[in-house]
Amino acid sequence: IRESATLTRDVLEQHFNDLKGTLKKLLDERLMSLLQEVDAIEQESIKPLDECQKLIEHGVSTANDLLREGESAVHGDVGQQNEKLCSFTKKALHIQLDSLPEVPSLVDVPCLSAQLDDCLLTILKNQIFRHGTVASCPPVQLEEFVEKPGGILVRWCKVDDDFIPQDYRLQYRKSTASHFEDVYVGSETEFTVLHIDPNVDYQFRVCARGDGRQEWSPWSVPQIGRTTLVPHEWTAGLEGYSLSSRRNIALRNDSQSCGVLYSKAPTYFCGQTLTFRQVLSGIETVGQPDRRDSLGVCVEQQNGYDSLQRDKAVCISTNGAVFVNGKEMTNQLPAVTSGSTVTFDMEVVPLGPSSNEGGNFKLRVTISSNNREVVFDWVLDQCCVSLYFGCSFSYPGWKVLVF
Repeated sequence: IRESATLTRDVLEQHFNDLKGTLKKLLDERLMSLLQEVDAIEQESIKPLDECQKLIEHGVSTANDLLREGESAVHGDVGQQNEKLCSFTKKALHIQLDSLPEVPSLVDVPCLSAQLDDCLLTILKNQIFRHGTVASCPPVQLEEFVEKPGGILVRWCKVDDDFIPQDYRLQYRKSTASHFEDVYVGSETEFTVLHIDPNVDYQFRVCARGDGRQEWSPWSVPQIGRTTLVPHEWTAGLEGYSLSSRRNIALRNDSQSCGVLYSKAPTYFCGQTLTFRQVLSGIETVGQPDRRDSLGVCVEQQNGYDSLQRDKAVCISTNGAVFVNGKEMTNQLPAVTSGSTVTFDMEVVPLGPSSNEGGNFKLRVTISSNNREVVFDWVLDQCCVSLYFGCSFSYPGWKVLVF
């Protein structure tokens, strides 16, 4: 409690200090803008009046000079009066003393003033008093971590009955990292975080956005998750397939070579969920389907086959047919297309003492695809709790992520 309270105080102080700095900057910018507007109006309005004043002053000065010259002609010597009066008369005829520039009416002359609406303070006061909240408990919390090969399935739940979530936001970081990063934003309440290093602690936190709101809720209490399971990897080096840097994505290239691409090791264990996801390659469609195409699991790697539709393997073809030990079942799943997700779940089923099923080990298999599933028992002649996975495609363009 003390740690979170201290952190909350620091966040509040930092936020309001930043807000005060931003508000001061905005007010200074607005003041500067208004002062510049006053300067512009003053300069534009005073210029014609200054010119008018100069013309009037020049006319008055000329009239004064002429008046002095007339007085001198009247009061001068008799011999010079005629000459001075003649000069005075000529000047008076050429100077238009009755002509003045048009002076604008007083009502047409700008008179600057500032209009400042005091309601801004009321609006700001109301907004400031409603700005920010302190929550004693976040509305969502992390609920469960499930280990996955090279990943962690993170689940969270809503703990505030009055809160109506629209979106969730999940973040994580390595225990050695300083910053969290977004890994999921959406409406689901679980997400599988991939590219997780085994036996390394990761810290997770989640928040939510209320229905119709823009801001995110407070973060949940950060929790530590880790996986001890090594990531699934495809075997490198098969000519017909190109692999991603982490070797968890296989792309069927345009090589004429064909065959089954197996996992690097038998990393699928009973009790786990194995997921294949068909993702887009460089083109916007998947490759052309073929009846030999397949995704599935097997007891051992067997080279020389061009499909997993063989003994000691269960698989689904791209047209949705399910094969067990090379034999097609009557039940069928939807066809595998772009974005399809196929999952395999297996659990060991004890064989009864009087079993006559022809084997000594049985697995209950559930294959799911596009919200449909088939369930069947797979009888083997040997105990097998870890399996290889594999895929085979006849034509280029297929791209499969495994996790």
